[in-house]
Amino acid sequence: MPELPDLGSSLPEVAIRTALVYLVLLALLRLAGKREVGQLSVIDLLVLLLIADAVQNAMVGDNDTLLGGVVAAAVLIGLDRVLAIAIDRWKWARKAIEGEPRLLVHDGKVLRKAMHAEGIDEAELRAAIRKHGVEKVEDVRLAVLEADGQISVISRSGEEPGDPTERPGL
Repeated sequence: MPELPDLGSSLPEVAIRTALVYLVLLALLRLAGKREVGQLSVIDLLVLLLIADAVQNAMVGDNDTLLGGVVAAAVLIGLDRVLAIAIDRWKWARKAIEGEPRLLVHDGKVLRKAMHAEGIDEAELRAAIRKHGVEKVEDVRLAVLEADGQISVISRSGEEPGDPTERPGL
């Protein structure tokens, strides 16, 4: 494998390195699938923490100055803002960065190929369905893995169930 050039650690180089790490991590996490932050398992959280530690030196290199850290943070926040604007402005950017909703259940039938592709297991799907106040998969008209990682559920009765703890009288 050819050796990648060492971009050094001057402030402009810290900015370039940080941007490259951000974009590579964005692509890798996008490929890893949708997962809502609240749904992170202990293993998912551990991986994120270790990634943060692993890429820190790749972003700032030998530059351990306060200014180097500030430049890296500013680049991360700036890229985040630019991508947020792109997502709001262009549909293709939203699709590329956030992904699209994916149907998991249709008329009570679990779409196993879609679940496998999204890394959702049967237990996770059943838990999401119960959270929406539906007892059985057979009672689900649609279950959709949204782009933000949440699973939306519409029951066969036509009513969109919500959180049962938010219903009046409970």
